[in-house]
Amino acid sequence: MAQNNAASQLVLKGTTTIGVVCKDGVILASDTRVTMGYYVAHKCGKKVYEIDDHLGMTIAGTVADAQRVVDILTANAKLYKIKMNRPMPVSAAARLIANLLFSARYVPLATQVLIGGVDTTGPHVYNLDPYGSLTEEKFVSTGSGSPLAYGVLEDKYRENMSIEEVLPTIVKAVNAAMKRDIASGNSYNVTVIDDNGYRELTDKEKSELLTK
Repeated sequence: MAQNNAASQLVLKGTTTIGVVCKDGVILASDTRVTMGYYVAHKCGKKVYEIDDHLGMTIAGTVADAQRVVDILTANAKLYKIKMNRPMPVSAAARLIANLLFSARYVPLATQVLIGGVDTTGPHVYNLDPYGSLTEEKFVSTGSGSPLAYGVLEDKYRENMSIEEVLPTIVKAVNAAMKRDIASGNSYNVTVIDDNGYRELTDKEKSELLTK
């Protein structure tokens, strides 16, 4: 029980990440502040990773544990494509990481991740906790800033909205968390995954979305 509480606290001490399913793709977003307690260790940390052209992942929690999970999924996605001659399904990627986290449950990897992407069955976002629990979501947020982000998402998000319609809400949700959560801040990254592949929004695009 003590280990469970320790891991849960570690993934709640910083970060705001968001994953949203749209009718034409998936949006993943995060802030960029990396903290150690009250110390800001890095202002421009990367928390949204490209796994493949159709697949992305966000991280929250202990950076070393999270980056290890990213490396394992990236390598396995490439091996899957070589062996099967097709991209790894989003559900398979999520199940792989769920099994990895569950296998380490007695000395848990202190990270909470979102896996999102588009495959032949459509767009999907999965939420995984440090012990391998796996849920598919329409919209989800993790990290210490997630309660603030949820306040915006639950008010504005509707199913079957397009990426273009949802993007301003995502930016405002991250921005709200950055303003009120001390462990989230500095800047933010937004990634769109659709039939055209994986693309990160430019600084100009993000600033324009905030004014909408």
